Amino acid sequence: MNAVDYFFEHTSGLEKPFLAGRETITFKELHHESLKLAAWIRNKVGTGKHIMILSVNNLFMLKAYLAVIKSGNVCIPLDPRIEKDNFDYIAGLTEPSMILLTNDIMKRLALEDHRCVLPSDISGIENHHETGFNYSTNSEACAEIIFTSGSTGEPKGVMISHKNLIANTGSIVEYLELTSDDRMLVVLPLYYCYGLSLLHTHLRVGGSIVLNNSFIFLGRVFKDLLEYKCTGFAGIPSHFQVLLRISDTFRQTAFPDLKYVTQAGGKLATIFIDEFREAHPEVSFIVMYGQTEATARLSWLPPEKYAEKKGSIGKGIPGVKLKVVNEKGLKVKPGETGEIIAKGDNIMMGYYHDEEGTRKALRDGYLHTGDLGTTDEEDYIYLVLSPRSQVQPTFNSTRL
Repeated sequence: MNAVDYFFEHTSGLEKPFLAGRETITFKELHHESLKLAAWIRNKVGTGKHIMILSVNNLFMLKAYLAVIKSGNVCIPLDPRIEKDNFDYIAGLTEPSMILLTNDIMKRLALEDHRCVLPSDISGIENHHETGFNYSTNSEACAEIIFTSGSTGEPKGVMISHKNLIANTGSIVEYLELTSDDRMLVVLPLYYCYGLSLLHTHLRVGGSIVLNNSFIFLGRVFKDLLEYKCTGFAGIPSHFQVLLRISDTFRQTAFPDLKYVTQAGGKLATIFIDEFREAHPEVSFIVMYGQTEATARLSWLPPEKYAEKKGSIGKGIPGVKLKVVNEKGLKVKPGETGEIIAKGDNIMMGYYHDEEGTRKALRDGYLHTGDLGTTDEEDYIYLVLSPRSQVQPTFNSTRL
C-alpha cells in the first residue's frame, strides 16, 4: 500500500480544512491536487527515481511531498537553507531526477543546470488528469530518504519505506488518541521526521494543522495558538526553553483549546517540564523519544506517569519492542546501563549507499540506537547518554 493512500484512506473526501491559518486547503482539495501533481511527476520522470524538495513549510511543500511519494518515486526533503557543499554531497550521492523548490533557493544554490521545478511550473497542471493512477505500490519499497547528521556530522541517508510510514503513523495515532477534532500548531520543519509525523497523523485522522515558520516571534505563536484554536503543540527542548525563559507571557496566557504538548528531539531537563506543568496544569505534557532511523517515534511516557517516573522516556509505543541490553545482548538489570535497541515495522530499511553503517545499526532484527540507558523495576527506560537520538535539525527557518 502506498503511504499516501493510507494517510487519506478515510479523509480524502472531507471538505473541512486540513491546513488552516495563513494558507488553507481542504482534505478533498489537497488529495485531488496531490494526485494531479503525482501523475504529472510520473509522466515526467517515471517511477523509482529520487526527487528532492527544498522549501519552507507551506502549501507547496505539502503538495510536493505527498505527490512525490504517491507517484512511486523516492522523496528527499532537505533543509531549505542547506549549505552548498552539503547539497552537492547529497545530490552527488542520490542523483536526483527532479528538484522541486522555490526560486530563491534555486538561485542561492545555483541550481539552474539541474532539472528544477518551481511553484509556478506546477500551477498550470490543472488539466492534468489522474485517471487510472491507482497503481499499486509495494509497501516494502522506499518512500523517502531523510538525511541526518548522526553523531559524526557526515550526512546519512535514512531510507524509510511505505510500511515504515504506515506503521509509525498508526502507532502515534493510537497512543496519542488523536481524532478529527485535533489541530496541531506546526513549528517543526517538514524535512525533519518529527515534523513529518505531525503531517502524517493529522491527515490520517482528519485533524488539521497550522504552519508557523516564525517561532522567534513568540507573539505570533501565541496568537496562532489562540486564533486557530490549536489543541496540540510539538517541540524540541529549545522550543520549551524559549517559551518558559524568554518571556513571562507564555506562563500568564491561558490557552483554552490547548489539550497537550509533545516533546522529543533530545532530552529536556525536568526543571523545564515541571515549570510547564505548573504554569499550565490543564495541558498534558508528553515526553517522547525517537530517531530518524525509527521513522520518528520509539517510546512515550504517559503524562499521568510523569510524577512517578520523572526523567524516564517511558516504554515502547504500540508495535515497538524496546529494551536495554548489555554487551552480550542480554537485558540489563534495573539500575544497570546498556544500549537501547528496538524492533518494529517502523525501523528503517537502512542507510543509503552505506552497507557498513547499516550492518552496525541493524543487527539480529533490532535497531541499535547507540544510546545508553537504564531501566527501573517496571521496565521504564531512562536515557543515560544520547549522542545521536533523533538529532535536532538546525532551525534556520525558526532562527533558534
